[in-house]
Amino acid sequence: MAQLWGGRFTKETDQMVYDFNASIGFDKRLFHEDIEGSVAHVTMLAKQGILTEGERDKILEGLSGIRRDVDDGTLEIDETCEDIHSFVEAELIRRIGDAGKKLHTGRSRNDQVALDMRLYARKHVTEVDGLLKELLTVILTVMEENTGTYMPGFTHLQKAQPVTLAHHYGAYFEMFKRDRQRMSDIYERMNYCPLGAGALAGTTYPLDRECTASLLGFAGPTLNSMDSVSDRDYLIEFLAALSTVMMHLSRFSEEIIIWNSNEYQFVEIDDAYSTGSSIMPQKKNPDIAELVRGKTGRVYGALMSLLTTMKGIPLAYNKDMQEDKELTFDAIDTVENCVTLFTGMLRTMKFRKERMAASAMNGFTNATDAADYLVGKGVPFRDAHSIIGRLVLYCVEKGTSIDRLSLDELRGISDKFEEDIYMAVSLETCVEKRLTIGGPGPEAMRKVIEKHKEYLAEEKSQTK
Repeated sequence: MAQLWGGRFTKETDQMVYDFNASIGFDKRLFHEDIEGSVAHVTMLAKQGILTEGERDKILEGLSGIRRDVDDGTLEIDETCEDIHSFVEAELIRRIGDAGKKLHTGRSRNDQVALDMRLYARKHVTEVDGLLKELLTVILTVMEENTGTYMPGFTHLQKAQPVTLAHHYGAYFEMFKRDRQRMSDIYERMNYCPLGAGALAGTTYPLDRECTASLLGFAGPTLNSMDSVSDRDYLIEFLAALSTVMMHLSRFSEEIIIWNSNEYQFVEIDDAYSTGSSIMPQKKNPDIAELVRGKTGRVYGALMSLLTTMKGIPLAYNKDMQEDKELTFDAIDTVENCVTLFTGMLRTMKFRKERMAASAMNGFTNATDAADYLVGKGVPFRDAHSIIGRLVLYCVEKGTSIDRLSLDELRGISDKFEEDIYMAVSLETCVEKRLTIGGPGPEAMRKVIEKHKEYLAEEKSQTK
C-alpha cells in the first residue's frame, strides 16, 4: 500500500478500510494540478535555501518526466496508491532516490489537496465561462436575425402579449450573461493560494508564500492557515453557480420541448440533435433538450451534498472533506457537456415563423392593446378592461379573433371603436410601438443588440 504515513503504526491497515479510505480512483483527475503545485513549491523551497539548487533541479526533472510519461501513456497511474499525491511522490522517489523524499518539505496533504482542488476549479470556472460566451454568441445571432419574427409571449403558459423571437431569446441572453458574471465573481474570491498553510497551523520553515502564489497565478496567499485547509465554500459557490446555469438551461429546454411539440410546431430541431422511437417510426424526439432538463437535478444534488457534508465539520481538516471531489467533478462534466450540446442544438434549430405569428394572432395577445386603444379614446382603463373582456368572450363564442370582427360588431360592444382599431391591434403595431428599452419593439431591440455585441466583443475575459 503506497501511502505517505505509517511510522507510528504497528500493523497495516485492513484492506477494506484502506480501499474505503483511498481516493485515487477519483482524485487522479488532479494529476496535472498536483504536478503544477509541486513544481511551484519546490521552486520556492530552493529560492528560500530550504533545498539546494541541485536538489531542486533533480526534483523538477523527475516531476517533468512523470508528467510526460503519464501524458503519453508510458506510465499508468497506480491505483493501489492511496491518492494521487502518494502516487506522484512514490514515483518520484523511485526515479530519483532520496532527493524525492524532500518534495514534501514544508507542506501537508491538507494544503496540497486544497491547492489542487482550487487550481482545478479555477481552470473550470474559466472553461464554463468560455462555453457560456459561445452560447451567448449563438443566442445573439438568432436575435439579430429575428427582430421581426412575431410570436406569442406567455404568462402561466397562456398566451399573453405579442413579442418577437429576438425579444424572447433576449431574456435568456440576460440570464446567461449573469451566469458569466457569477463565474467572474467566484474566480476573484477563490484566487488565493492555500499552499503553505500546512496541516492547519503553518510551518516553521521560512516559506515565501507570496512567491508560491505568484508562480501559480494567484492574487496572493490565503491569510489564515486553518481556514485555508478546512473550508470549501469556493466549491459551494461554484456548484451554486453551476446549478443556476442548469436551471436556466432547463427552462430554455422546456420551452424548446413545448415549441417542438405537434401542437405548437414553432421549431424544428436538427436531426443531429434528435432521436427516434424503436416502435413508432414517425417520432422525432427532442432528447438533448430533455436530457439537459433531466440532468439539472444531478447538479443540484452535488450542491446539496457538499452543503450537507460541510455543515457540521469543526476546524480544521476532517476526512469528510474528501467527499468534495467526486460530485464536483461530475457536476462540472455535466454542465460543460450540457452547455456544449445545447449550444449546438440552438445553432442548428430552424424556426417556423408563419406558425409562430399565426399563434400570436389566435390567442388574443392583442387584447391589452385593444384596451389601450379605448383608453386613448377617453375610456377609463378599468372600464376599457371590462369592455375588452366582454369582447374576448364574444370572440370565443363566435370562434374568431378581435381583428376579424366587423366594425359593426365591435361598435355593438363599444361605440368608441373606429376604423383605426384594426391598425391598433395588428401584430406589427402591438410590437413596434413598444419602444422603451427592454421592450420588443425593433428600435429598442436594435439598441440592446448593439450593447450585447459590444459586450461579447470585449477582449478581456470575464474571468482573469
